[in-house]
Amino acid sequence: MQDRTEGPPTLKALADLVRLVGRSGAPQLRVRLGAAIALTLAGKGLGVLAPLVLGAAVNRLAAGQGTAVAMGWGFAAFAVGWALVRFLSAAAPQASDVVFAPVRAAAQRRTAAEGFAHALSLSLDFHQTKRSGALSRTLDRGSRAVDFLLRILAFNLVPTGVELVLAAAVLGGKYDWRFAAVAIAVVVVYASATFALSNWRLEHRRVMNAADSEAAGVSVDALLNYETVKSFGAEARAALTYDRALGDYAAAALKANTSLALLNGIQALIMNLGLGVMAVMAGFEAAAGRMGPGDVTAAVLIMVSLYAPLNILGFAYREIRQSFIDMEEMLKVTRQTPQVADALHAQPLPRPTEARGAEVAFQHVGFRHDARANGLEDVSFVAAPGTTTALVGPSGAGKSTIVKLALRLIDPQEGRVLIDGRDVRDVTQASLRAAVALVPQDVALFNDTLAANIAFARPEADEAQVWAAAEAAELADFIRGLPDGMQTRVGERGLKLSGGERQRVGIARALLADPCILILDEATSALDSRTEAAIQKTLRRVSAGRTTLVVAHRLSTVADADQILVLKAGRIVERGAHHELVARQGGEYAALWRKQTRAGRTIQAAG
Repeated sequence: MQDRTEGPPTLKALADLVRLVGRSGAPQLRVRLGAAIALTLAGKGLGVLAPLVLGAAVNRLAAGQGTAVAMGWGFAAFAVGWALVRFLSAAAPQASDVVFAPVRAAAQRRTAAEGFAHALSLSLDFHQTKRSGALSRTLDRGSRAVDFLLRILAFNLVPTGVELVLAAAVLGGKYDWRFAAVAIAVVVVYASATFALSNWRLEHRRVMNAADSEAAGVSVDALLNYETVKSFGAEARAALTYDRALGDYAAAALKANTSLALLNGIQALIMNLGLGVMAVMAGFEAAAGRMGPGDVTAAVLIMVSLYAPLNILGFAYREIRQSFIDMEEMLKVTRQTPQVADALHAQPLPRPTEARGAEVAFQHVGFRHDARANGLEDVSFVAAPGTTTALVGPSGAGKSTIVKLALRLIDPQEGRVLIDGRDVRDVTQASLRAAVALVPQDVALFNDTLAANIAFARPEADEAQVWAAAEAAELADFIRGLPDGMQTRVGERGLKLSGGERQRVGIARALLADPCILILDEATSALDSRTEAAIQKTLRRVSAGRTTLVVAHRLSTVADADQILVLKAGRIVERGAHHELVARQGGEYAALWRKQTRAGRTIQAAG
């Protein structure tokens, strides 16, 4: 599995951002975008105009011409106008934020939803090598980065550039070109220093983010595997590992914060030097009679009002770069291409018209895992409709790989897997998974109610159907004995239930799906003998009209299978019915059968 690109440059990330906004589904997108930009630009223009109005008021007051009452009213009029302009200048960006907020929210929601959906669509190899906590944090930071970039790029960074142009034009046109030159020079020096120091700080932020993700991954791993941690008395060890991860994060955060303090100090020095130079120049102009007191006030206020967004510019640049890093990490996930995907010509798998099950055929299938020496080699067999096929053999023989191939969780590297004569790569995954149900050895449940977990296979099922599935899985009496019945919450990954209870929930869930093909991967391994016998009887009954694949270590549970496939080192070394294989001298199955029956007699004698 490869990334389509190495990492998004700024322009590509901006293009991704624009496309995301376009498909965000925000209400009145064009109108809101236009109105928000207009309000923001109006606010910046009024921000430059406000000092000029106050300057005119001060000049009028300093002129001292006319009666005191007339002069007072004139000054008051300009002062009120200045206050009004400042209010409008401050209110316009707030109104813009309100107008554009639904667009930002829709874009952030779409980003999070698409990232989550894509992560779920990725293949087993991705999820087997990815930490859940780190992946969750990456998607969360990426979606929040979209909201920040929209807010800061569209309504802070670009408008600040517009404000700089307006301020320079006013200073140069109304007073002296040197004022405009000073303003531009200060901004250039400020921006250059900010960009250089922020780029230097990026590595600190990268290290801090990596440490943050590592700490999140460690904590989630320990919490998800709480039973394992508890059973080995490893609470202190897990806490120490988490503490070390937090220590790495704290050290990285300290470096990042120290470099931030240095950056802020340099920015403050540049801004105040610029203000001082502007004030001195204005003072000399006033002393020469070329500017009035109000003009001095206006020039200084224009610079002050310009420096406020400049301060934001420094913050914005740092956070924009950081947001691009966060977006880059999220885009790496969304650019991953799943190894298993629907073909362009994929069609739904038709369900058999008769309740006979579906034929499963493996034709010269080969598959080799990257991390394992052995894989499947030239595996061929046919599971006829309505029959039961058992897969037996030692651990690592390839039984689970066959299950994953039948579910199309992985694709064969050689040969074909057919369902009713159709290559599974030519049918849609949704229709295939609707036709096949799996009861795994370790049933994972959601932290929800029993009803929700059973109905997960078919959410539209009514209460009676859910109870019928529970009855079929020998689970109904247990549920009736619970205080909250079907509404009992099962805890994280179903840890409030015993292993056998989780397996029965998994069986009920599979039965409710009403599949054509039922796969049982050690589906009764966690049950006691009495319950296992009852479940085996139930499974034999519900297997009628379905094709069943059974993975088993205890051969007694598959003795009545229509055919038994014995695997060893990724190959089928024997096949046939139970009585045929047991009678075969020197056979693998016969040796396994003798070993298990001998062990069973030993246990009974000891009991």
